[in-house]
Amino acid sequence: MNTWFECRAKYVKIDEAGREKKVNEAYLIDAVSFTEAESRIYKELEQMISGEFTVTKIAKTNIVEIIPTEDGDRWFKAKVTFISVDEDSGKEKKVSQHVLVLANDVKQAYERVESGMEGMTVDFEIPNIAESPIMDVFPYFSNGSEERTEEA
Repeated sequence: MNTWFECRAKYVKIDEAGREKKVNEAYLIDAVSFTEAESRIYKELEQMISGEFTVTKIAKTNIVEIIPTEDGDRWFKAKVTFISVDEDSGKEKKVSQHVLVLANDVKQAYERVESGMEGMTVDFEIPNIAESPIMDVFPYFSNGSEERTEEA
């Protein structure tokens, strides 16, 4: 199971008009600990940002799944509520999870979450989707460029 950390970085960025602007942007990184998250975010940002930057925040998130796509320009956070029946009491129980999906708009994000949940054996609903401040996501890669160890 992945553990996703939100990392915020503060740095000076050049905007479309060529002016310098101080920004504090959020990134999502898959790591097994806070220490690893800090190490990985510094490695990733060193490749992306020219100049100095400071990591201002690292926090665990409640995101359980990422739905990446080839197209899409923004990340959306969707709340997915699963409805199950407690076998002992017979009462319905709702359990919510958060999913991050790459899409162009809310409608497309909704459709992508729905198709990502196809085949589920429990009923679910999507009560909320909102644009996320996340700029980029850095998962572990299974192609060997970064291998995750479960020893930590």
